[in-house]
Amino acid sequence: MEAIITIVGFLGAGKTTLLKHLVLSYLEKNFNPFVILNDYENANLDASQLADNIEQLNIKALTGSCICCSGIDELRNYVNNTPERVNGVTLIEANGTSDACTLMEFLGVGLNKRFLPPIQISVVDVKNWQNRGVYNDLELNQIQVSSLIVLTHLEKTTKKRQELVVKELKNNNPYATILTINEIDISLFNESISSKKDYKKLAHKKAHWSSCSIDLLKVPSLKNIYYICENLPSTIQRVKGCVEVENEKGYTYFERTPNGEVFVRPFRGIPITVPKLLTIGPGSDISLLKKVVKESLKKFLYKTKTIKSI
Repeated sequence: MEAIITIVGFLGAGKTTLLKHLVLSYLEKNFNPFVILNDYENANLDASQLADNIEQLNIKALTGSCICCSGIDELRNYVNNTPERVNGVTLIEANGTSDACTLMEFLGVGLNKRFLPPIQISVVDVKNWQNRGVYNDLELNQIQVSSLIVLTHLEKTTKKRQELVVKELKNNNPYATILTINEIDISLFNESISSKKDYKKLAHKKAHWSSCSIDLLKVPSLKNIYYICENLPSTIQRVKGCVEVENEKGYTYFERTPNGEVFVRPFRGIPITVPKLLTIGPGSDISLLKKVVKESLKKFLYKTKTIKSI
């Protein structure tokens, strides 16, 4: 029978990093992974980053709906229609605001008999755990029914902070195994079971935020990227995108995490869609994105015709 592993966690916690690690681990053990990615706007952006490791046919991007409610039927169809493979395993990365308890409740119904009951892994950013303000309930919800909790961003925390977070995680889900990415043994998933703990229902509207995206033309320098990321409101929890930069080879990927950190790195390959700027969280608005991009282009002296086309 084929295992189904869902990866949940708050925006920027490190879900895609864990997904890549699991894909490589399964490939090393001669498994055939199938990946389903869910995002509010353009899941193809992350899907492109996995194409170096597995065939594009084994990657599905589910964009524009939330797999814990409106997208659950589509998700089930994706899973049930995955090709039967020797040593198959299906990996699902949920969007960063998914109601993880509802996802497990719904996903466990209506799957083909060839699949094992879903296993959920929650990714926890130790540095920012429960420092989400009004979104603390959402983050807490995402660890309640996980069989495994993976700790990330430990290098930015003290031993005291790590011990505090682990204690809180155990208090809220005493049945979960707590590990770092490097400690994961994929054979553990054959023994993992869903948490036995009763969980508190999340007011579902807390898990649904506004999101939007716009196409991006080539920008003159990396300064434009930093300007855009730094001048979008802090209410927007996640900013990410892909763009061509003058005098830079290929495409450039960028993201702003919920705590405001900005990361820029080369984008592997060519994006499936045109280069885009994506935002998730309260305040996301197409007109605002266009305004900030236009301001960045004016500030760093780009061509007038390019500014007008935004």
